[in-house]
Amino acid sequence: MADKFIIKAEKRDTLGKNVSRRLRVAGKIPVVVYGGGSESVAAAASLAELAAILRTDTGVNTVFSLDIEGEGINDVIFQDRQIHAVHGRMIHADLRRFAKGEKIEMTVPIHLTGHAEGLKEEGAVLTQMMREIKVLCEPANTPDSIDVDITDLAAGESIHVSDLKVGAGIEISDAPETVIATIVNVSEDVLEPQTEEGAAPEVVGETPATDGE
Repeated sequence: MADKFIIKAEKRDTLGKNVSRRLRVAGKIPVVVYGGGSESVAAAASLAELAAILRTDTGVNTVFSLDIEGEGINDVIFQDRQIHAVHGRMIHADLRRFAKGEKIEMTVPIHLTGHAEGLKEEGAVLTQMMREIKVLCEPANTPDSIDVDITDLAAGESIHVSDLKVGAGIEISDAPETVIATIVNVSEDVLEPQTEEGAAPEVVGETPATDGE
C-alpha cells in the first residue's frame, strides 16, 4: 500500500452554497465524514491534498487519515465524489470512516503477467474477461493489484477466480467459477473469410457487364 497520508481539516458548523463557494475560493472543498459507528461530521479540507491522493497508484482505494480540528484523527477512504461538469475538478467528497478491524468491499485491478505457452500456437488468442475484482478486507490491507502468472496457460484453458491467490484476511466476493482470462484458437476461416470458389470479388462502383456490351 502507499504511504499514509494525513490531511488536516476544519469542522464546518454552517452549510449552504455561499459557504461552499467561499471554501473553494480558499482552495478547499466541503467533505462529509460518516460511518465507523459515529455521527456524520461536516468538514472542509484542501482540494490539492485530496486530489493528490486520487493521483496515487491506489487512487480511490487509498486509506488516509483526516485530522479534523476538535474531532481527532480518523482513518477514512473516498466513498463518493462530486465533479464540476465544466471544470472537471472535485467540488465535494464523501469520506467513509471505519473502525479498526472493520472490513469493507474494495475494487482491485487484475494484472496478467508472463507470456502464455498457448499463444505460441497459430491462431491462439488471449481474452481477458475481468480486469478488476471486488474483495472484502480491511482498507489498509487492500492490495494494489492481484497479479496472475499465465506463463503455463495452454490453448483451450482458462484462469478462474478460484485460481487467484490473495493474502490472509482478504476475501474475494466474485463466484469461484467466474472466468478471468482464456486462450482460444481462432480458425483461419474466421480470421480471413473466403469468397466462393470461382467467384470473382465484387468491385464497389463497377457496373456488371451485360450481353452485347
